[in-house]
Amino acid sequence: MKRIGSLNTVWKWAAAGLIAVSMTACSAAGLLSVATVGALLPAQSKSAVAAPAATSAVPTQPAVVSSQDTQLEALYAHVNPSVVNITVVVGAGTGTTVNPNPRPRNGQPTPTPSAPGSTNPNAPLAPGSGAGVAEGTGFVYDAQGDIVTNNHVVEGATKITVAFADGVEAAATVVGATPAMDLAVIKVSVDPSELHPLPLGESDSLKVGQSVVAIGNPFGEPGSMSTGIVSGLGRLLADGGTTASGQSFSIPDIVQTDAAINPGNSGGPLLDLAGNVIAVNTAIDSPVRGSAGVGYAIPSDIVAEVVPVLISSGSYQAPYLGISGVALGTDLNKAMNLPAQQKGVLVVDVVSGGPADKAGIKAGTQNTTVNGLPVVIGGDVIVSVNGTTVNQFDDLLSALVRHGAVGQTVTFGLLRNGQSTNVQVTLGARPTQ
Repeated sequence: MKRIGSLNTVWKWAAAGLIAVSMTACSAAGLLSVATVGALLPAQSKSAVAAPAATSAVPTQPAVVSSQDTQLEALYAHVNPSVVNITVVVGAGTGTTVNPNPRPRNGQPTPTPSAPGSTNPNAPLAPGSGAGVAEGTGFVYDAQGDIVTNNHVVEGATKITVAFADGVEAAATVVGATPAMDLAVIKVSVDPSELHPLPLGESDSLKVGQSVVAIGNPFGEPGSMSTGIVSGLGRLLADGGTTASGQSFSIPDIVQTDAAINPGNSGGPLLDLAGNVIAVNTAIDSPVRGSAGVGYAIPSDIVAEVVPVLISSGSYQAPYLGISGVALGTDLNKAMNLPAQQKGVLVVDVVSGGPADKAGIKAGTQNTTVNGLPVVIGGDVIVSVNGTTVNQFDDLLSALVRHGAVGQTVTFGLLRNGQSTNVQVTLGARPTQ
């Protein structure tokens, strides 16, 4: 309320200034108009027009409504009944406001909560009103009452309440959740007339520049709509989670958008102009608790893969390789006596007993320095997964998440000591902590 109050104060000052300027400008225009018109009138009528009565301006014709305006209005009317406000209670009597949604992102491939300027996504905020309560967004997935949202919206919740656009509220329970993909499914029992499932689009067909729409509950304002474009594809989102061995993991193929995504939008749909869900809003890159024009959303192709598993089994096992690595580059290639343009992921470390270790993938053995940073070289270089080229670490993660499964045997193309070879790896389940 303090923030809103400050905003209102500034607006009132600005409005007053605008009125003063407008009055001055109008007065000048009015005098010029009178002098011009008066010169064309008989002398006796000049006094009649010299001081016209003050009248308020009225529009002379209806405002122009573009075809896109009409399309967005229709889209909102169609989609908004399918978008819900989610209120959660975490713990009891904590005296803290839980972490805002969507979760901040520190912009680094590996989360570093203690680094300057970063934010620990699991840490509570300072004590304040609404202790132990947070809000997020979700959307109706099917006619059975399943609702999709983010895992971080409902994780640790002791009470979940869903509110529909028409004001109907219902208690919800968690059906399944996965921190690895930051997705969750909750269920409500309501009259079937409340359930309007949204279709999932194909995120693989998205193009940078394509128009998108976000509908959600930013700052507790339900049914809020923002528009923008797809501003990037194939981003890597640091999840903030770690495996049991202490390795961090990330979500690949993230959709970046400049549509305003703010605290409370988490779990809500990012839509194309046909009303298809093409991603689920999950994070923002911002120095403050608000939109800086860089929002991130989990692509619908991952949602389509993960959500049915959550509904059927309550959990989702992310495929696991058990390595840490770094993408090749000109300087690193030089240090390893590889061609300057060679692409791939250098295996720096292999988790003991993990799938890669069991398959014989080799870690680096030689310590060196590249651009002033210590690097362990001499390990295998992953260049393909089941025939799909791997240029960056993102490509490796994407291939595992999108085309791999726990228990599946996958062919990894490697460069070992400069020679090409293939290794068969049976993927495991990510041991999350």
